[in-house]
Amino acid sequence: MLEGKVAIVTGGTRGIGYATVKKFLENKAKVVLFGSKEETVTKAINNLKAENKDYEVSGYYPKLTDEKDVKKVFEEVKNKYGKIDILVNNAGASSSTKIENYTSEEYDKIVNLNIKSVFVCSKMIVPYLEKTKGVILNTSSMVSIYGQQSGVMYPASKFAVNGMTVSLARELAPKKIRVNAVAPGITETDMVKNLPKEMIEPLIKTIPLGRIGSPEDIANAFTFLASPMASYITGVVLSVDGMARN
Repeated sequence: MLEGKVAIVTGGTRGIGYATVKKFLENKAKVVLFGSKEETVTKAINNLKAENKDYEVSGYYPKLTDEKDVKKVFEEVKNKYGKIDILVNNAGASSSTKIENYTSEEYDKIVNLNIKSVFVCSKMIVPYLEKTKGVILNTSSMVSIYGQQSGVMYPASKFAVNGMTVSLARELAPKKIRVNAVAPGITETDMVKNLPKEMIEPLIKTIPLGRIGSPEDIANAFTFLASPMASYITGVVLSVDGMARN
């Protein structure tokens, strides 16, 4: 589905990001994964290469809120592979702190990683994607629709991601750049795996499909939206959460 495409995936060293990198590679894309530090990037690449030595995968660890750093790496990727077709803005952080305990430091962390990094990477990628009629994909969340009981800045940041997705889809359509997002539901990441059964089982009962999602479920959605099969889809926030809606 992605043969000949060059993709960048931020937050690509674990969880949904890692599953997306792997799914893109399985679909014959060349993939550059971004992580927070050199060790995690190297480990992820080594794990992927151990699964298939023919995977064309490399990695970087830029500061995603720094325009100069991001542009420098994007230019290196373009020089190495000749082009860039796909950007997946997946890097992010969650929060469950109650409002009365929220600090300015935590607020800044969530806003910078979940909003500013998406803005900066999207801004800096436009000249490259304009040449390839490429795709920007963002990781949203079910809490951007439902909210959550604490950690207000996490759902607020994902509301912002949805807003950027829909607005950039309109702004960049004349450049033939599509912009979409995937809003995962409860997904079996490391964080969820560590939660007690008595917390998870009641949540599963609220899901009509009767299970929580896997990172591969989310990666499949990203793969579809990145592919030519979704060539007439833009400005969509796709819920992948096992829920039924009117």
